[in-house]
This record gives sequence, C-alpha cells and structure tokens, in this order.
Amino acid sequence: MRNRLVFSAILTTLLAAVAVAVIGAGAASGAAGVTPVALKACGPVQYEGKGSPEALIVSDLPLRGDSRERSTQMNDAIELVLKGTAWSAGATKVGFQACDDSSPKTGLWTKAICQANAKAYAADPSVLAVIGTYNSGCAEVEIPILGKAPGGGVAMVSPGNTAICLTESSPECTKGTPDSLYPKAHNYARVVPNDAYQGAGLATFAKGEGVRSAYVLYAGGDPTSLGQAHTFNGAAKAAGIKVLGFASWNPKAKSYTALMEKVAKAEPEAVLLAGLTEENGAQLIKDKVAVLGSNSGAVKLLAPDGFAQQSTIDLAGPASKGMFASVPGLVPQELPGPGKQIVANLKKVVDGPVELYAPYAGQAAELVLGALTDASGSRAAVISGVAHAKVKNGITGSFEILPSGDPSVGPITISRAGSTFVPTKVIKPSAKLVAAARKG
Repeated sequence: MRNRLVFSAILTTLLAAVAVAVIGAGAASGAAGVTPVALKACGPVQYEGKGSPEALIVSDLPLRGDSRERSTQMNDAIELVLKGTAWSAGATKVGFQACDDSSPKTGLWTKAICQANAKAYAADPSVLAVIGTYNSGCAEVEIPILGKAPGGGVAMVSPGNTAICLTESSPECTKGTPDSLYPKAHNYARVVPNDAYQGAGLATFAKGEGVRSAYVLYAGGDPTSLGQAHTFNGAAKAAGIKVLGFASWNPKAKSYTALMEKVAKAEPEAVLLAGLTEENGAQLIKDKVAVLGSNSGAVKLLAPDGFAQQSTIDLAGPASKGMFASVPGLVPQELPGPGKQIVANLKKVVDGPVELYAPYAGQAAELVLGALTDASGSRAAVISGVAHAKVKNGITGSFEILPSGDPSVGPITISRAGSTFVPTKVIKPSAKLVAAARKG
C-alpha cells in the first residue's frame, strides 16, 4: 500500500490561516456527500476543500477535564494535516468531525459514552476511520463494535493508547484479549509503542540513575494503570531493581499522607506512579513530596505517560518539580523533519507548550489519509491499508505497522518536570527488558 503523504503541500500551506469552514448538519452549503455523526458528543463537520466532503474521519478523545488541552491540540494537529493535503486523500474529499468520549461530570472516559460513540460511528456510512482513542480502556470498548460495523468494519488508529492487551497477549490480559477484540476484522493500529516499552524504558532509566529499590503505586479501579504498574514491576526486577511494595491509591481520597507514610517505611529510592493526572494525581504528588521529600532528593518520582502533560505541573505546582515522566516515542521538540514542521505550526495556534501526543495525532491522521487514498470509499479497504502501512519520513519518523497493529519502532522519552516537561533522555529498551515487562 502506498502511503502518499503530501509533505510539500504541508510545508507550504500549513503556514496559512488555520481557521476552517464549519459545515453544520443543516448548513446551506451542506455536507451533501456525508452524514454528520448524530451525537451531541460530536462537533460539526469541518471541511475547507473544494465542493463538499465525500467521506468522514472522526476523532474520539476526552475533551473535558485535565485532558482537555491535550486533546484539543491533538485535534489541531489532525486539522493541520488535512489542510496540508487540501482536505483530500487522493480523489476523495475528506471532512473531519471531532467527538468527545469524556463525562461532563468527571472529565474521564466512561464505558457507556465509548459504547455510544462507537455505535454511532459504525452506523454512519460516511465514517471511514476513527482517530483515537487516547485512553486504552475506551479503545477496548470501541474496537470490537467498530470491527463489526457494516462494510467490513471501521478502522481505528490511536495516537495515544499504550495498553499491551489491545494488540499483544500478556499474563495481565483478561476477557480473552487481544483476540476477543477482533471477532471479525483486525481493524486497529496505533502509532505509539505499547506499555511494555514504557515499563522497560522507565526501568532502564531508573537503573541508570542509580536506583536500587522502588515502590510501585497504581490508580485503583483502573485496569490500564494496573497494567502499567505490572510492566514496570517486571522490567525493574529484571534490571536488578528491588520492588519493595506494590499497592493502589484511591483516586477519590482527599489525602495520601497515610499511604506515603507506609511507602516511607519501606525506604525505597524511587516511587512509581502508574495512572493519570485526572485520577487525583496532583494530590498524590503533593503528599509524596510532603512525606518523602523533594523529587530531586533521596526518593525519586517516576511516572508513565498519564502524568506526562502540562496539567500535571499546573495542578501539582512546585511539588511536581524534578519528577520524571515517560512518553512513548519522541517528544515534540525532538522530532525531526516533518515532525519539526508540524510542531512549529502548532505553536502558532495553541496556548502554552505543544502537548506530547499532538504530533502523534497528526501522524495517525497522515496514516489514515494514506490508507484512504487507495480505498475508493471502502471501509474494508481502509482497514487493509492501515494494516499494511509503511510510513517513510513521516511526522514521527519512519516505521511500518506490524501484524499486531503496533508500530515497528519503540523509543521511550524520559522528561523532567520544571515549568514544563523537558526531555532528559531517549531510551531504546532492550528486547530482554521489554519481554520481562510484558510478563509483569
């Protein structure tokens, strides 16, 4: 499958104004060739090409709560890529609709919302691909629904899912995953490495920092957080780091002083927080520092990508200073070529620093457009195009999609918190530690 990505157009047209024409369901200009997804969770169809759109791609991201800015920037990146291709994929005119999978009460994804969204996408024949989700638990809900959609299923390409069990088997997998997610078509791919790489990357970094012991904490009630805790646990032990404790925190608790006092008694040299900023992460960080001291002191603070966002620093304040957070792949400021270009253009339309997953959302859009170019309006053909994608000099580099749906490369970037997260080191974990992380 050729993945024709018009970077010359991107380099010349992304510098133009980024305001897009909005096509409402009842607008006079109309979305004659497409039917907008009929959900309150979805915004209007956006399109700035000639004539009317003939196909839709939708994004499915949490647009409320602490993830709002990150998700908004991801949508910005998708729009920039569409603008760079003149809102088309080959001869197909492509519209874009941004949809929300988060609860208005909590800002977190819910099973009910993710189910409703996926059913709406599946039922709308205009939708040929979904860019999302960010949260792996939501993806687990949506993948099989989209896979059974009329027309051979709907392709989903995630810029942020990292749970192993979406694509590969592991002792932590439940409900027959990943096989149970694909009753018909293998309709899913992602452009970031999975959590086995993050766990191995964090363990490799910790070992290099001289950490000899760690205490692992994870957000209670969140399978993805538990999975990340297990991957670090497995990799840390294989790297020679002694794990002194493995426990959950209650995201609804008002204080974690007692929990951190328990951790302190074990005398670890590092604490690993597996979870999300949205799961009361800021209070957890504050109480860690209050009890165990500065993150630059005797007890380091480590976390995977759920904490690697500006809202962590904004909410935790000075307590976040010195903590290390990993992100799968390269951070925006480290991307070369086309990635550097899209980051530069994102800086012109966003407030604050470019969020870590924004370029990856652009990469997901790029991959989808490449598949759509050869699909001739067929959902099944889009799935096939995504599954066989080979990206050369893309926004996030060169890679191909493996049969599992994972990208063929897996670097992990470790960043340190200050006023923003600043990249410290890029880790390419060994196959041995990745395997140990997968086993947990």
